[in-house]
Amino acid sequence: MPFANTRMIHLKTLEEVEIMAEGGRSLAEILERLKNETVAGVRTKALDKLAFDLIAQWGAEPAFLGYKPHGSGKAYPATLCVSVNETVVHGLPSEYVIQDGDLVKLDLGLIHQGFYLDAAITVGVGAVSKEARSLIAATEEALYAGIREAHPGNTIGDIGAAVEAVAKRAGFSAVTALGGHGIGRELHEDPHLSSVGPAGRGEELKAGMALAIEPMVGMGSGKVRQMSDDSFVTTDGSLAAHFEHTVAITEKGTRVLTKI
Repeated sequence: MPFANTRMIHLKTLEEVEIMAEGGRSLAEILERLKNETVAGVRTKALDKLAFDLIAQWGAEPAFLGYKPHGSGKAYPATLCVSVNETVVHGLPSEYVIQDGDLVKLDLGLIHQGFYLDAAITVGVGAVSKEARSLIAATEEALYAGIREAHPGNTIGDIGAAVEAVAKRAGFSAVTALGGHGIGRELHEDPHLSSVGPAGRGEELKAGMALAIEPMVGMGSGKVRQMSDDSFVTTDGSLAAHFEHTVAITEKGTRVLTKI
């Protein structure tokens, strides 16, 4: 989930990173289950109910339910963000029935032993177009390009520049109005992570940082507008994709926490 409030950067100890990794594995397992259930004919509110139940089964708490992000007019009323097609992020689960060909973004967070974890995937349902498949692949590639730049001595700008380069090379546009964030004992911590450069600019990355890296990429201009329900859609109605991992920066490099 994007948007960060302005706070100082909190470095995590090795013990805290291990706690976050435990929660991250749970989150990855839950997202994998949700991915398998994201098929044509399913209502998005059913995915939200499943997410809530699975988080409880893992002994964790929903991170988004009742959360009020900076810049939002109201608290988020669901466990899962389900954003379909031109909706980029913060889509509300509803009675909408998923259709063949939809691009469904699943963004989920949980709280494990006092620490937040945040991750997102994009699911192409059924027979999606060749261009839509390329968009999904490029956005996931952009995520891992950003992750590779997340090591001590680099900067926030290096992550954004890597994301932007992948999106441009594929013929798409990184969403610049939204971005990733620091994460830990709060869902949104400093620093803010843009999906564009320039490389070498911004805060220096240090061991102990935990970041939610989350490129959002549009098939069109990448410009977005906020709706009355606080979701964000592309202004030109084009498709968008979104991927996210929570990572920890260590002396040995980047550790992806939200994976199985």
